[in-house]
Amino acid sequence: MKTENILIGQIPAVVYGDPSEKVWLFVHGQGGCKEEASVFAEIAIPTGYQILGIDLPEHGARKEDTGRFNPWSVVPELKDVAKYMKSHWRRISVRANSIGSYFSMLALEHEPIEKALFVSPVVDMERLIVDMIGWAGVNEELLQAKGEIPTNFGQTLSWQYLCWVREHPLSGWSTPTAILYAGQDNLTSQQTIAGFSQTHHASLEVYEPGEHWFHTPEQLKVLRDWEIRNI
Repeated sequence: MKTENILIGQIPAVVYGDPSEKVWLFVHGQGGCKEEASVFAEIAIPTGYQILGIDLPEHGARKEDTGRFNPWSVVPELKDVAKYMKSHWRRISVRANSIGSYFSMLALEHEPIEKALFVSPVVDMERLIVDMIGWAGVNEELLQAKGEIPTNFGQTLSWQYLCWVREHPLSGWSTPTAILYAGQDNLTSQQTIAGFSQTHHASLEVYEPGEHWFHTPEQLKVLRDWEIRNI
């Protein structure tokens, strides 16, 4: 497939497909990169779309950058990406994974997005952080006093992060959205995802045996089939 590497400001990006008036922005999750968009591109390009993949801070080609993978850094970048997309494409949709879905909703809630496909989305970041505080066996008072607390499950708890999330609630998302949720997701409960879907009139498909990270051959087939149905 046709591939073009570009820069949007200082953001490394890749565009897949021949010129079109339609584009999908692919937003990766934690540990991802812009090249993940190539798999989705195989499905979307035959339907007339181009696909734009980007590297968020601390990911892909930006692992040595000074930027941080947090909402107050990522959201302004996604707003810049949206500005770029509006100058190059008439019709814009979003395909995002996990925390990339959360960042996308924060940044793009007022943008003319036609539709969104979210896989294992984080839809209640405050709930997730509070849960992680419990998993770590600490409390908010200790987190406030220390500022940051490393955990044995690979995440660093941050008081600044929790405060930012509480000051910026996710409330304005109204884009037509389809969600693929794994029944064994250990980050977002089924009750939480169902409540979000109902509130935001999103279609919800639950793959009960799946995990937060769709990675086995069977899980990836379910993901691909879902993308084909919803693209």
